[in-house]
Amino acid sequence: MNSSSPNKSTDNGPVLRDHVYDGIQEYDQKLPNWWLFTWYITIVWFVIAWVAYYQLHVGESGQEKVDGQMAAIKAAQLKEMEQLSDEKLWAMSQDEKVVSAGAATFGTTCVACHAPDLSAHLGAVKLPGLPLNDTEWKHGGNPLQILNIVRKGAPDITKGMPSWEPQLGLNRVVEVVAFVLSKHKKGEPVTLAADSPLKAGAATTAPAAAAVSATPPAAGK
Repeated sequence: MNSSSPNKSTDNGPVLRDHVYDGIQEYDQKLPNWWLFTWYITIVWFVIAWVAYYQLHVGESGQEKVDGQMAAIKAAQLKEMEQLSDEKLWAMSQDEKVVSAGAATFGTTCVACHAPDLSAHLGAVKLPGLPLNDTEWKHGGNPLQILNIVRKGAPDITKGMPSWEPQLGLNRVVEVVAFVLSKHKKGEPVTLAADSPLKAGAATTAPAAAAVSATPPAAGK
């Protein structure tokens, strides 16, 4: 209920407004100067920042910052790729820590198409992916070729694997490739599948090392 009450004020106590609502009274105090000046400065700063950023275009916009960071990430990835070679990927396939990390990613991301044993079969059921545990490869069996197909996906995504680098990142893709390579032997014969776009009519042998360019050849399992 609403009722009136005289304004109560003492030298040491709070000043209350002269009305009561359900037994509740309101303070009628002046805000501290430090609070008021902080508020005024905030208002002035907002006006200056708004004019500078939105009207005069001082500084980078949010989109420009994102673009710059994405460019830096891409440059870092390209630098990492320049350091990779067939030889280095084979060496990583012997690194227990790298292979273990790759196996964990494979187990959550790749088994649905390639099966836990890389056979692309689950019992008598043929899975969508291609076998990764034999020596026949559709898009090339050299380590860099395998890496590229996992990174970029099959040339025809409607009939092959999608690109995994956007989802996993380059490091995890490399770990998965190292895991797959750990199931093979360096120097084993590599046979191209009958429907391989790289088919030249003969089996090849995986080279021990080959420097990778910033944009590797589009090939892999």
